[in-house]
Amino acid sequence: MASCSMTCAASGLLVAPNVISSTSTPRSSMLMYTSRKNSNSRLVVRAEEAAAPAAATAPVAGEAQATKPPPIGPKRGTKVRILRKESYWYKGVGSVVAVDQDPKTRYPVVVRFNKVNYANVSTNNYALDEIREVI
Repeated sequence: MASCSMTCAASGLLVAPNVISSTSTPRSSMLMYTSRKNSNSRLVVRAEEAAAPAAATAPVAGEAQATKPPPIGPKRGTKVRILRKESYWYKGVGSVVAVDQDPKTRYPVVVRFNKVNYANVSTNNYALDEIREVI
């Protein structure tokens, strides 16, 4: 087992990593900072790495497909009509660029238009209830 420590006298910083030659035991590191003005206060940070069990990290492929929720919103490339009244493209038609599948996202649908608005922007995000697919 080998260990080393490094000290910087000007700042009061001590770094003491423990290097362990055996891979079966966890590694730990320590970082300590002492102030010159008040020798009673110091900051100690310790980190330790442990080997994670390999069986828990590998999910079965059949279970992953069964628990996958169905996609929300229109598919990419679908033409949609905008129903948001304050939008520059109200009652306009654009194509869907992407749909965020996170259910917590407020405006998950990104729509691109052929026409730019006053700020020279051609895309905008919309909620699912602010768009309608065009047939």
